[in-house]
Amino acid sequence: MIKKHIIYKKDKWNMLTVEVNGKQLILREISDQWGEDCRTFLSRPEMMHWVNERFSKASFEDGEEEYERIMEAFRQV
Repeated sequence: MIKKHIIYKKDKWNMLTVEVNGKQLILREISDQWGEDCRTFLSRPEMMHWVNERFSKASFEDGEEEYERIMEAFRQV
């Protein structure tokens, strides 16, 4: 059984989801700028390492609150 977690969804062209399929974590990032990017991780620590490199607090225009909300969504996976 695949369980889908929505990390964020701004509209149908800007979203990030994580699907848990057994031991695999399939991360899909869809943006109107880059299209769809799909990554597969074999562990949560591996995924969180990528997340910490991909998302920096400074890159969020809405500030620390949005950053913390997204990080918490990843921790819930």
